[in-house]
Amino acid sequence: MSLLVVGLSHRSAPVSVLERASLSSDAQVKLLQDALAAEPASEATVLATCNRIELYADVDKFHAGVAELSMLLAQHSEVGLDELTPYLYVHYEDRAVHHLLSVACGLDSMVVGEGQIIAQIKDALALGQELHTAGRLLNDLFQQALRVGKRAHSETGIDRAGQSLVTFGLEQLAAGGAVEAWAKKKHALVIGAGSMSSLAAATLARAGVEEIVVANRTPARAERLVRILTEPGGTGVRARAVDMTAVDAELARADVVVSCTGATGLVLTAVAVEAALSARTEAGREGPLALLDLAMPRDIDPAVHRLGGLRVVDIESLAEAAADAPMAADVEQVRTIVSDEVAAFGAAQRAAHITPTVVALRAMAADVVNSEVARLEGRLPDLDDKQRSEITRTVRRVVDKLLHAPTVRVKQLASEPGGAGYADALRELFDLDPQTVAAVSRADLNDTDGVGRGRV
Repeated sequence: MSLLVVGLSHRSAPVSVLERASLSSDAQVKLLQDALAAEPASEATVLATCNRIELYADVDKFHAGVAELSMLLAQHSEVGLDELTPYLYVHYEDRAVHHLLSVACGLDSMVVGEGQIIAQIKDALALGQELHTAGRLLNDLFQQALRVGKRAHSETGIDRAGQSLVTFGLEQLAAGGAVEAWAKKKHALVIGAGSMSSLAAATLARAGVEEIVVANRTPARAERLVRILTEPGGTGVRARAVDMTAVDAELARADVVVSCTGATGLVLTAVAVEAALSARTEAGREGPLALLDLAMPRDIDPAVHRLGGLRVVDIESLAEAAADAPMAADVEQVRTIVSDEVAAFGAAQRAAHITPTVVALRAMAADVVNSEVARLEGRLPDLDDKQRSEITRTVRRVVDKLLHAPTVRVKQLASEPGGAGYADALRELFDLDPQTVAAVSRADLNDTDGVGRGRV
C-alpha cells in the first residue's frame, strides 16, 4: 500500500484560499483523469467539500507523488502552486488512512461530529468508480471509511459534539435562540437542490417554516425536492419549485435564504439583495432578512455585509464560531475507534497483498499433481477409474497438507507490520512466475471492483 493524500482544509487554509481553490464538478473529473494520465499515480479520487479539497492516490513514488498531486491541484484550481503550497498537507500510508477515517467520523469537520461528510465521502467514491480511477486500494479504503463513520455515529455520542453544517448555520442565524422558535412561520428560499440544500430544506421544514421555495438551475431536481418535502406523512410544509430567473422576486418575499450551489460565480449579488430589502420595507415586512451561504466558492456577494437589515452567516463566520464550540467527551471514544480501525485496515491490506502469491503457489502445486498423475497413468495404463481416482485424491491430500501450515502462517505473518516481504520470500523459495502472480492480482482486482460498486 502506497496511499498518499495531498489537500487543504479549513484547518490549514483561510476561507479565501479554500474558496479560490474549490473545484467544480467538471474540474474534479478532469483532475482525476489527469492524475491517472500522469506518473506516478495508478488510481485516484477526490474529496471536495466546502471545508476541504483532498486528492487521494495510490502512488509508486512518494516525493514524485507529492509533487505531481500538488501541481495538479494547483493546475485545476484558481490558486498558483507557489501560493497554494504553504496551505497543503500531506499524509502517507497509515497516516493517510487515519486521516480519512477521522474525516469520516466528523473529527476533522468544522463542526465536530457532523454527519454530512459521510454522504460526501460516498459521493467521492462513486465518482472514482464511475470514472474507473478508483481501484482496489481506494475502493477498500473509502468503503472502510463509510463503515467507520457510521459505526462512530451509532456506537458513540459524537452527534452530541456537533451537528450538520446546516444546523450549525441556522443556530447562528437564530442568534443563540431555539431554531424552532426563530423559524416558525417564516418564508424560506433554498437555492440549489444538492445534498446540502436538500438537508437545509428538510431542516427548515422540521423547524416549522411556513413555506419553502426551491430554486435550481435544473428544474427537475428542484421539483423532486419539493415532492419529497410535501409527500404524505412528511413535514406538511408548503413548498414549490421555481426557476433560477425567479430568485430575485422570491428574495423579496423570503425571511430566510439558504444558498448552496455549485456555481463558480455569485448567485446573489449585493444589488439584488439591496433591491429585495427595499421591497421588504415597502411591503412592511418585519425583522431582518437572514442569509446562510454554505457554498464554496460563496454564492452570496460579500458586499452584502455593508447593508443594513440583514443577518448574514457564511463559511467564514461559521469557521470562527466553530472554533469556540466545546468538544464532547465522546470524541475520545471515536478516536479510539479510528485507531483500531486503522490497524485493522493495514493488517487486511498486508494480508491481501500476499494472497495472489499464495493462490499462484497452490495453482503451481495443482499443476504438479496433474502432471504426475498423467505420468503415472502412462506408466500404469491398466489402472481402473476407481484406483486412478483414489491415487489422485491421495496425492492432492498430501500436497494440501504440506502447503496448509506454511500458507496459513505466511498470511498471518504478512498481516503484521513489516510483513510485506513475505510475499517476495514465497515467490523466491518456490520459484513462482511473477507474471502468474500478476495475472492472479489483476483477476482479483477486477472482481473486487465489481463487488465494491455493488456495496455502495
